[in-house]
Amino acid sequence: MTTDSTVMPVPSASPVPPVDLFAAALHVLPDGRVRAAERRMAASPDGGWQIAAFHVETDADVHADHWEMHPAADEVVCCLAGGARLYLRPTEPGTPEQLVPLPAGHAAIVPRGRWHRLALDAPSDLMSMTLREGTLLERRTEAG
Repeated sequence: MTTDSTVMPVPSASPVPPVDLFAAALHVLPDGRVRAAERRMAASPDGGWQIAAFHVETDADVHADHWEMHPAADEVVCCLAGGARLYLRPTEPGTPEQLVPLPAGHAAIVPRGRWHRLALDAPSDLMSMTLREGTLLERRTEAG
């Protein structure tokens, strides 16, 4: 029996830099890679999911006067600190909005294609994850 006493050198580990999620977004690419990149309200050119965190102070920071909808995928909305309310637009005329309270440490999954909006209970740190492909915004009226 022969043994090989040659030891292959272990490549030096590449440094793993931290990513400031309040300044950039994580893009989860279809091939499984993840990269830090600019936040986008529109679809990522690489077709990936976007994970982004936001520090928000007022309802204007979460475009509370608009409904939002993601036709390509569900959206995960997380409240990391503070408190927020997620509203889902009624699917039947004349029915009320569905309220989902989001205290710190809680998340909600907004189904694909469901119109939704946020309002704040206090200044908050929020995180979202979705495919931004085809995202729509629609100004909210008093009737809904």
